[in-house]
Amino acid sequence: MIPKYRKKFNEEFSPEKYKQFQETLQIKSGVEPAFRISESPIFLPNDFRTKLLSASESIISQIRKMPVEILNKAIPKNCKVPNDHEKPHFITIDFGICRSENGEINPQLIELQAFPSLYAFQQVEEETYVGLYPFLESVQSNLSKEEYFDHLKELIVGDEDPRHVILLEIFPEKQKTQIDFILTEQYLGIKTVCLTKVKKEDNKLYYEDNGEKIEIKRIYNRVIFDELDKIPDLHLEFNFRDKVEVKWVTHPNWFFKISKFLLPLLKHEYVPKSYFLHEFPSTEKLEDFVLKPLFSFAGSGVNLNPTLEITVSIEDKENYILQRKVNYEPLFEDINGEFSRAEIRLLYIWKDKDEDPILVQNLSRMTKADMVNVDFNKKDAIWIGSSHAFFEI
Repeated sequence: MIPKYRKKFNEEFSPEKYKQFQETLQIKSGVEPAFRISESPIFLPNDFRTKLLSASESIISQIRKMPVEILNKAIPKNCKVPNDHEKPHFITIDFGICRSENGEINPQLIELQAFPSLYAFQQVEEETYVGLYPFLESVQSNLSKEEYFDHLKELIVGDEDPRHVILLEIFPEKQKTQIDFILTEQYLGIKTVCLTKVKKEDNKLYYEDNGEKIEIKRIYNRVIFDELDKIPDLHLEFNFRDKVEVKWVTHPNWFFKISKFLLPLLKHEYVPKSYFLHEFPSTEKLEDFVLKPLFSFAGSGVNLNPTLEITVSIEDKENYILQRKVNYEPLFEDINGEFSRAEIRLLYIWKDKDEDPILVQNLSRMTKADMVNVDFNKKDAIWIGSSHAFFEI
């Protein structure tokens, strides 16, 4: 979308440089990324950034005004965790980069979450792009690497000794996001601990490090609570429903409260109309909508072409939404003259002492398929996968 940067990048790109990019990420983290990294970043003009910020600020403002009882309706009864926090520590907002009916390129809200998303990795990915393509220095983030991780450390570690702070995940070594866990450990000085290794004594939690029992006082939570019931033969000492003396960053209840559950309740020109499945009006056409389960990751369960037969067969209709289809525009030209579509995720943090959340980073994803998911692309496709957006200065 910014021809001078796209032209410059494509001229400097080579398969060898992409290999160097991958190797650099592996050297920095010690592991090979388990998800596909796009060969290219995306470039977005300032007027598009203004649209993104306008939509995001409106969405956050609307969420802040929602009654607590409305937000609490999103939490399944069997998933409520004690000691809820008054606000989420993370807000991530996904926008498709789309063409409107009048021909303008506009963002369209796709999803939103109060759940951390590759916050450490994205900063390192941006740094790696800039290191290999020095002309990107002029459009990189205003936050230095040190400032960025200072923000994260203040949020996640706070005034606590990092030994008493953990990144919590279930079987972290098996997760595709493991590279982010490792980078978080490096820059924040905390340990990644598997939920199966957490010990509970009375109302306190502990983990072991080289044979030493260490109390857990703050949890940087990366566990998706409702996914635990899907893991067979899972034996845990600690149940999320237990009342324990620990500070959650962010509290698990917010995973449900800020989610696709909110999409039917939000209003903005860049928010496509959405309905809960059980409230879908007869005046709308089903073929104009995408069917989505409320709580899913990486496109799981999404149906781009729902039929009446499919929707009627769903028993828990209150756990699904229908969201009006949007047109992801192929705008990002690769070295073969083919074009990729993209969406961008804005990464906010919300510190306890701050009145408002802070936009600190972004994550973009590129595709040549109908869905922004690498699995839906041809195996030899390029300009697909996780990426980063640079904005015109």
